Amino acid sequence: MSTEEIRAALADIVNEVAGVDADDVQLDKSFVDDLDVDSLSMVEVVVEAEEKFGVTIPDDEVKNLKTVGDAVAYIERAQAA
Repeated sequence: MSTEEIRAALADIVNEVAGVDADDVQLDKSFVDDLDVDSLSMVEVVVEAEEKFGVTIPDDEVKNLKTVGDAVAYIERAQAA
């Protein structure tokens, strides 16, 4: 999957879980500061992303995923591994 395909799929997940407009979920956006995704919703986003992309995101990695770009980059690395 391309970076944009991953971003778009992640945007759909964030929209579903947190009610954020998918168009607002851009690589430079912070989950907490820009998109208002709380920690509980973030856990749901991670679980959905793991299922959608076939990757595992350990709990200790989740705190490093501050922006949409961080999450997309992590998913890309995990898929390539």
